[in-house]
Amino acid sequence: MANRPLDLGWIRMFCEVGRTGNLTVAAERLGLSQPAVSYQIRRIEEQLHIPLFERQHRGVALTADGRRLFDILSKSVDDVDTLVKGLRQRPHRPALRLRTDYAFSTLWLMPRVHAFRSRHPGADIQIVATHRDVGLTVDEGEVAVVFGTREEFAAMGTLLIPERVAPVCTPRFLERHGPLQRPAEIAAATLLHLDTMGSAPWFDWGSYLKALGTSHDLPPGQGELCFNTYALVIQAALADQGLAIGWLGLLDQLIDSGMLVSTGPELAATDRGYWLLPPEQGSEGTDQLCAWLRSAFSAA
Repeated sequence: MANRPLDLGWIRMFCEVGRTGNLTVAAERLGLSQPAVSYQIRRIEEQLHIPLFERQHRGVALTADGRRLFDILSKSVDDVDTLVKGLRQRPHRPALRLRTDYAFSTLWLMPRVHAFRSRHPGADIQIVATHRDVGLTVDEGEVAVVFGTREEFAAMGTLLIPERVAPVCTPRFLERHGPLQRPAEIAAATLLHLDTMGSAPWFDWGSYLKALGTSHDLPPGQGELCFNTYALVIQAALADQGLAIGWLGLLDQLIDSGMLVSTGPELAATDRGYWLLPPEQGSEGTDQLCAWLRSAFSAA
């Protein structure tokens, strides 16, 4: 079955007859009866309204029009057969899935995934970004990086990034609206919010400012600026739109490059952060991906 030529319908049949010049030999090579091949050739000629073969005493020969068609189609059939043979000989590699949220995939993973691919060029990796999923189960051939608490995930995985946050903005925003070091100065700034369903399971502006002993009171007529993904929050900060809660560990490259600056007090919650969850039954691919993630954060 693995060596059977790909079914190309009448094209393969026509090319086999043109190549052999004999209906019976072509039928044997195709595993068909001679009348079936003869009938199919007549149907092709009727549809094209031209003869493709001249019937001879010991077989058939291509007409001039048949030769033109054969020269085009036979090359295509040979190219397809060569490609299919190569595909069948290539070892099957199941796709390696990395499931995580939009913030981790956009801000940490995408700038660095080339490092994993250069180390393991044969790996087929599929990145699946989802909203936060509590009670996540990790399927075979899949690795997950999820945000949660020690109570949720410590028994299942490894803590990669403990939650550490500080306000971040562009140098230009800080120059125009700073200083933004004291709690009252931060609370009075334009703040960029991540919209969540109910209370946020991480530091948001409300819990951050409460920990500093203050709150964000909007001036009359001024509304909040909210986004449904953290990546959009950071894009707004990069566009000088306001001050964002910066999750240190995710934003290191943007801060190191000077595109964002950290300002104000840093707060930490050591019982929560991003956890690496491997599958119950590991494979060479999942083991390589987990090892790369652990080493990336241990070196940070």
